[in-house]
Amino acid sequence: MKEREIFADLRTLSPLMVRLDGRAFHQVTKNLSFSEPFDEKFSSAMAEVTKQLLGDAGFAPVFGYTFSDEISLYFTECPYQGRIEKINSVLASFTSSSLTILLNLTSPVSFDARIIPITPDLVLPYLIWRQQEAWRNHVNGWSQKLLKDEGYSPRDAASMLHSMKASELHELCFTRGINLALTPAWQRRGILVYRKEIEKEGYNPITQEKTLATRRKIYIDRDVPLFGKPDGQKMLFQIING
Repeated sequence: MKEREIFADLRTLSPLMVRLDGRAFHQVTKNLSFSEPFDEKFSSAMAEVTKQLLGDAGFAPVFGYTFSDEISLYFTECPYQGRIEKINSVLASFTSSSLTILLNLTSPVSFDARIIPITPDLVLPYLIWRQQEAWRNHVNGWSQKLLKDEGYSPRDAASMLHSMKASELHELCFTRGINLALTPAWQRRGILVYRKEIEKEGYNPITQEKTLATRRKIYIDRDVPLFGKPDGQKMLFQIING
């Protein structure tokens, strides 16, 4: 029956993105009574899962970017010799298990995983696209929360917001006391997780002198710039090129 595993040897080439998305997480966060529209405990857990994917899972992506219930990972070398089924299934299962442990959940959660073949020149456009989605999620999340606070049902709030332009959503929030530009950066721009060089002070017992050593540490950045701006592009260039 081995020959019936017709997809088992499908392979992809590097570099690639893998995007992980939570399944039906609106119900998960509701059951846990997380803060609306964004919960810092949940956000921190997603950032920690991303950190584990960089450090503990044995995959070694270059960086991870996360917002809401999604994580994007950039690989310059394919894990599992590029086997698509293996990459998707192991990454999704590790992410689900890791988040379950971090949040001490009693009910299972699940993520799906998809592979996006990419070239180095497409990394920046991809991240700009996902960061724009983070911003749309941010605006819609706050708008829905404020309407629900006024007594509208989730269905009615979604219906009211469906045809509104971005400027109208901004005005809706502003007139209700929320300046979207002043909300925490992680809500607006997402979180980037990457390896960062740091200097660590040590001691040489032979020379009896203090020493400085450079170490690479996985860093969770909750105040990232806009990837479409020069400072954001410079930051990504430095991370990608080590």
